[in-house]
Amino acid sequence: MALFECIPNFSEGRDPRTVEALADAAARAGARILNQTFDQEHNRCVITLIGDGATLSEAALAMARVAVERIDLRTHRGLHPRIGALDVLPFVPLREAEMDEAVALARATAQRLWRDLRLPSYFYEEAATRPERRDLARVRNIGFEALAERMRQPDGTPDVGDPVPHPSAGAVAVGARRLLVAWNLVAEGIDLRAGRAVARAMRGRDGGLQTLKALAFPLDGGRVQLSFNITDIAATPLHRVTELARRLVARAGGRIIRGELVGLIPLEAMTAAAAHYGAIGGLTPSDVFFEKSI
Repeated sequence: MALFECIPNFSEGRDPRTVEALADAAARAGARILNQTFDQEHNRCVITLIGDGATLSEAALAMARVAVERIDLRTHRGLHPRIGALDVLPFVPLREAEMDEAVALARATAQRLWRDLRLPSYFYEEAATRPERRDLARVRNIGFEALAERMRQPDGTPDVGDPVPHPSAGAVAVGARRLLVAWNLVAEGIDLRAGRAVARAMRGRDGGLQTLKALAFPLDGGRVQLSFNITDIAATPLHRVTELARRLVARAGGRIIRGELVGLIPLEAMTAAAAHYGAIGGLTPSDVFFEKSI
């Protein structure tokens, strides 16, 4: 049986009852929930599911129904860019599953979202049908408030559905991709302008680390959150991102005070980070093991 991960992102992080309802809908559809996180400042939650393709498609549809019923983007406020109540819906192939299967699963699920809920979809990453839409940021950067106007443009029509957003739930970015790590660092002593300069210097599209996406957000108390998506953990290890951010923030007069993991992280990324930081105290990669390796 082909196994997939699905990591839907919803524009709700302030009402625990809605987050619980989303998770319950996935569980009732038969999906196994591995992790769920929500953030009040971003007003966003991320739920990590695992299962076969048919089960995850059912779970995604069930969760989307809850999102349409309970999330209204016309009154939604939060730090994170978004175009939909169910904002992002990626499918990740695991074990023997192939990327082509994840692409087919993503596209079929998007058709169901339109047919059953009238949610239009844009395809991104490996599911993209247009090269300019591979990058999720280029799909989502317009935001919900300008989505209707964007859809009226020749280059803004959705991949599935009519070129009109759902009135309260917008549209969905549906994708197929490899595993990634969502990693945030919180800095103090710098302003948002400096934080954005750090993110710009680090992200791949602006000449930084090729498999890194980066944004900066203002937090309460004058702090700045550096938000990273690491799309290739072998090419861009977690510790490399962390230490580069630490140096750039220090150069701007601030310091990193903590890290925040969103969702799950592959074991390989954690062992690489443990080996890197442990080596400072005499630990080497050969000293790092996990239960299945013995």
